[in-house]
Amino acid sequence: MTLKSPKLMEARRAAGILESALRGHTGDLTLADASAKSGLPLRDAESGLHFLVSEYRGHLKATSEGELLFRFPHGFTRPWETRTRLERALGAVVRGAAGVARFVVRAWIAIVLIAYVVIFVGILIAQLFARSSSDSREHGSFSGSFASYLLFRMVLDAIFWTFHPFSPFVWTADPPWSSSASYDRRGAFGQRRDETPFYEKVNRFFFGPTPAPRDPLEDEKLILAEIRAQRGRIGLADVMRVTGLSRDEADPLMARLMLDYDGTADVSEEGGIVYRFEAIRRTTAEAPSRAPAPVWAKREELPPLTGNGPGVNALIVALNGFNLLMSLYALGAHLTLDNLGLLARGVPMAELPATGTAVALGVVPLVFSLALFALPLGRALLRPLKRRRLARRNARRAVLRAILTRVGARQGREPITEAVLQRAWQDAAGEAPRSEEITREVVALGGDVDLEAGEGIRYRFPDLETEAKALEAEREAASEEEARPGKVIFSSDA
Repeated sequence: MTLKSPKLMEARRAAGILESALRGHTGDLTLADASAKSGLPLRDAESGLHFLVSEYRGHLKATSEGELLFRFPHGFTRPWETRTRLERALGAVVRGAAGVARFVVRAWIAIVLIAYVVIFVGILIAQLFARSSSDSREHGSFSGSFASYLLFRMVLDAIFWTFHPFSPFVWTADPPWSSSASYDRRGAFGQRRDETPFYEKVNRFFFGPTPAPRDPLEDEKLILAEIRAQRGRIGLADVMRVTGLSRDEADPLMARLMLDYDGTADVSEEGGIVYRFEAIRRTTAEAPSRAPAPVWAKREELPPLTGNGPGVNALIVALNGFNLLMSLYALGAHLTLDNLGLLARGVPMAELPATGTAVALGVVPLVFSLALFALPLGRALLRPLKRRRLARRNARRAVLRAILTRVGARQGREPITEAVLQRAWQDAAGEAPRSEEITREVVALGGDVDLEAGEGIRYRFPDLETEAKALEAEREAASEEEARPGKVIFSSDA
């Protein structure tokens, strides 16, 4: 395999990643500290740190071992700079415009949904007013006008008392009369109230909850934390343990990490491969590094269909269903834009011309409402497939756990039988595995059938066994001096 030469990251971009990863850090830190916390290669972490030193007036220290220590006494702030009122006002305007743009992009479905509800309610009220005006002309009474006015007030009062924050009917996670509710200075009831905006709840109903963003450098950070916790020596089994990657994925990844973090690969007499990263161990921290949790420690669960409460879902269904029924009514009543203008001028529905197709009030909301109902229905139909996929992923991790916890010099020669792996799979997935699924996982981890075993099928993993023995010897021989940056012989803040 031919490895490409490493590509340097722009210093400003590397500084931005470091600023986010090191926010809140106090005291000195080594290049290895910054690299491990950010997931950046040593070369990029070095250029980013020097950029941050110049931007935020940081300090440098040199040790007797030739190590540089970086310190940011002001954090990532510039207290020596002052901003004028004009700059602050301009910044507020820019942030406000950006916020409005983000709101429009994320809330357009809720805006269209509510807009059609308001339009259709207005049409119903206009019909009542037109009918009452006709009745008044025919019968010379004001009873129809009074009834229309009364209905109009009822609609407004219902909207007011439904969404007003002081209303006892306000939609909150904890109603104001509950024992856990309390009133704060902002006039909001309930400390545990759901603060999610309504448009976000609409999006969650139709598209599902927004998944948490995944750090693209998450795997690198986990591996670096494992390296530091294991005295700078790891194997492919360690990579698979903390990331869940397959052996075929972990092998080329380690080749790249050796380029990024000054690593080397050693081979023991028995053929066990050990990846050594001495440079990444250096730190100013007193406590030893903690190993990350294994990938099987956290079970992957299927996210909820909407993430909303039943009341919120019922409200959204009612709003969209109302638009659907009103769009069918608009098509049957030929509520074109021309007829809508006549209706606004007081012409009764019975006298409107029955010509034309209601596109804006009929076809568009009909297609829109049907599509919105189809989205959660389609996601609900696909949930069993997604649940089975997650179950298989959890089952593969359980098999990985059963193998890695039984392979190694410290655990001894505990047998890895087919029954053990099948039980691990079934406990995680909730159903028994097929024989080819277990075979596939064993082959992917470099396992073979132990032909010398007695009854039943047993597996051996010679590569993982030799790797575990080599790692044990390397870690016992690793010096703690590798992790020490050395004595400070010069400081720029002295």
